[in-house]
Amino acid sequence: MNYTPHTELDIQHMLTTIGAANVEQLFDEIPANLRDFTLADMPVGISEMHASLKSQTYAEQDQSLLNFIGAGAYEHFIPAAVWDLTSRGEFMTAYTPYQAEASQGTLQVIFEYQTMMSRLTGLAVSNASMYDGATALAEAVLMAVRALKNKKNRRILVPKNIHPHYIQVVKNLTHAQKIAIISVDYLTETGQVDATQLQQLAADETTALVIAQPNFFGGLEAVDQLTDWAHDQGSLVIGVTNPTSLALLKAPGSWGQNGADIVVGEGQPLGVPLSGGGPYFGFMCCQSSLIRQLPGRIVGQTTDSQGNRGFTLTLQTREQHIRRSKATSNICTNQGLAVTAATIYMSILGPLGLTRVAEHSINNTRLLINALSLEGIKPHFNNAYFHECLVDLPLATEDFINGMLEHGIDPGFAVTDLPNTLLICVTETKTQAMLDQYTQAAGQVITKFKSQNNNGGAQ
Repeated sequence: MNYTPHTELDIQHMLTTIGAANVEQLFDEIPANLRDFTLADMPVGISEMHASLKSQTYAEQDQSLLNFIGAGAYEHFIPAAVWDLTSRGEFMTAYTPYQAEASQGTLQVIFEYQTMMSRLTGLAVSNASMYDGATALAEAVLMAVRALKNKKNRRILVPKNIHPHYIQVVKNLTHAQKIAIISVDYLTETGQVDATQLQQLAADETTALVIAQPNFFGGLEAVDQLTDWAHDQGSLVIGVTNPTSLALLKAPGSWGQNGADIVVGEGQPLGVPLSGGGPYFGFMCCQSSLIRQLPGRIVGQTTDSQGNRGFTLTLQTREQHIRRSKATSNICTNQGLAVTAATIYMSILGPLGLTRVAEHSINNTRLLINALSLEGIKPHFNNAYFHECLVDLPLATEDFINGMLEHGIDPGFAVTDLPNTLLICVTETKTQAMLDQYTQAAGQVITKFKSQNNNGGAQ
């Protein structure tokens, strides 16, 4: 996109129009002691060619590693067409449809996205996305409280086997609303939600139960049992899911007798690359009975006065529309570009492609975990898992990670609360040769560790 700076004549004309003597006068409300006119650290301008070479030098300092980290951000293959199309100017430079009906292309993409997410989750309604998976969960908690405003106690049951970042964001965004986040333990044998503790917590009124499927450790929950239990208590069920898993696992809309009420998650696995923490997007779906409480944008399909199909924003109750404190949410935009990529990604892969991605990821994970068992690395929990597995290591986690990095492998995510463990994730991007490389490197790291310990003991 071209950028043409203002000329001195342009600047003088604008200053004259607004009645300012100079640019500095526009910032006269800033105290003098806080202003810095020197720009001492501003480098001297260089040519485009030299800037490109300098950037390339910096880029070459990054070591290329085989990545086996998941923990909420997943490396999947993204067809070239996804971002070739997403990067077109019509999508890349469009921000948000404030004049909605004039943005039919953008609205149609969002409508298609909503349709796909509704079918994937098995729920009737999807919004146009949230900032990320963590904020989507926080908004789901607020949504549940609004939907059950007759509840005396604002208590949300949140298992400890949910992503710790999600839990932290939920607490940050809800504590001022006097919402109590009640932690629920997980079983040490399986990593699943402790149903016995749930029964104990049932003595007090609760608004909602959060269920992660898969949970943070990659394990699978007894979602039917948990969903029916929550509904029997008069509570809502908030599901947190990995969208890739929904190609194989039961849709949240089919959990238990009546399905989950609200489902959220991180949409990054659907065509958004790993890139320094973002941008990602959160998806959010719900039962039709809760649509009035759903935050964010919703795009609907309609017809104009001549009977032609069109798209429009609907059920808008956001802060931006002058509702202020009565707004459903203060989130007043959506992650349009990432949603566009996800829509194209799902369109290209289709149901069969998404299923194959999930199947290959599961198979690769099991191949690696089985191979690592020969090196003394075993699953920490006795439970079924998707494409992540928490394993026990025969040495300190930090030592194992540092040893694997020397072999050019980032082996997994360190779970700080569980020493000598590692959360390993494998997706369809890993070949058998890569899995063998991991296994061989792990064996060498463990052998070296044992040798050093034996030598140290002999001395």
